[in-house]
Amino acid sequence: MAMQISRRAQAIEPFYVMEVAKAAADMARGLQGSASPMVFLNIGEPDFTAPPAVQAAAQEAIAQGRSQYTPATGLPPLRERISHWYSQRFGLAIAPERIVVTAGASAALQLACLALLNAGDEVLMPDPSYPCNRHFVSAADAKAVLLPTTADQRFQLSVAQVEAAWGPNTRGVLLASPSNPTGSSIDPAEMARIAQAVQARGGVTLVDEIYLPLSYDARFGQSALALDESVISINSFSKYFNMTGWRLGWLVLPPALVPVVERLAQNLFICPSAIAQYAALACFEPESIAIYESRRAAFQARRDYFVPALQQLGLDVPVVPDGAFYAWADCTQVSAQLGVQGSWDCAFALMERAHVAVTPGRDFGNFQTGQFIRFSTASSMEQLETAIARLRLLLV
Repeated sequence: MAMQISRRAQAIEPFYVMEVAKAAADMARGLQGSASPMVFLNIGEPDFTAPPAVQAAAQEAIAQGRSQYTPATGLPPLRERISHWYSQRFGLAIAPERIVVTAGASAALQLACLALLNAGDEVLMPDPSYPCNRHFVSAADAKAVLLPTTADQRFQLSVAQVEAAWGPNTRGVLLASPSNPTGSSIDPAEMARIAQAVQARGGVTLVDEIYLPLSYDARFGQSALALDESVISINSFSKYFNMTGWRLGWLVLPPALVPVVERLAQNLFICPSAIAQYAALACFEPESIAIYESRRAAFQARRDYFVPALQQLGLDVPVVPDGAFYAWADCTQVSAQLGVQGSWDCAFALMERAHVAVTPGRDFGNFQTGQFIRFSTASSMEQLETAIARLRLLLV
């Protein structure tokens, strides 16, 4: 007898970023020992690892046996350090009691969705946007409503769109600033108007801010938490703090929602990794912050080299990313040049002919995503230069 699969699971599409990554890895194995190994610009993972103080803190925690369960909301000293970081970095007074440490931003999003959404609720999101965010909404038996966005609006929602799309089942908005895949942020004034419009309708504003510390423009490098205590922020130790595989993140919640999320976290996750939490305490030491800021400058230098180089090759980046480490490039011209149609075939053509792995737009929504590919600039400058040289040989 065939095993029954839930409708919920069947409704979740594959994560095509990872499917393409598997294809790229298979192709790379066939290139081992060749003069042209695969250059991977498809996964949004920093090539930097946790700084020495963070690694040492993890080793010390293991050596001292500090691996027992922690509170479901996270170690109190870590919540305090995160609170202090908001004060230092953004000038915000965020009480430690509002911070819930989670098993990565993924767990943070799942907890927030389960705490806030009922079956049939709708959440407004931009198209394009990170695919897993809409799947967290779906996993709570709610519906992600994707609203088309264009370069003119920085691929972000406007308050006019939110007001026009709001319906009887709308529960709120889920935004990301800076965004994956575009690296673009919402103008702070527009963010304020959206939050105000949502609050006036009794809704909730959730903002994915995992790339916020990797902002390169002071105009955009502001947390939505400055707007109102009702805004919910999702953050992570993965990107700026270079701890992707440690699976540690956090939520900043309205005070009334903290016990609700705590109850869910107790049952679903028990607690985040104890070792990762003890290690993360060292992220906020001055020597670690100095390293992170040096790396942020390196990411900015990579963007400043790579985006103009893509433009010269006919891969138009209509919005220069102001944060994160992505370039959302229109591949229409290059697809025609290569004799293929759409970003999916273009991505595989670049893998096969230039040995450069990129991500097609298919994952990120429906509106014009078939003509875009996403490059990750999280790789070293040497790798980026190699990729541009190969693309130039292919396309010029």
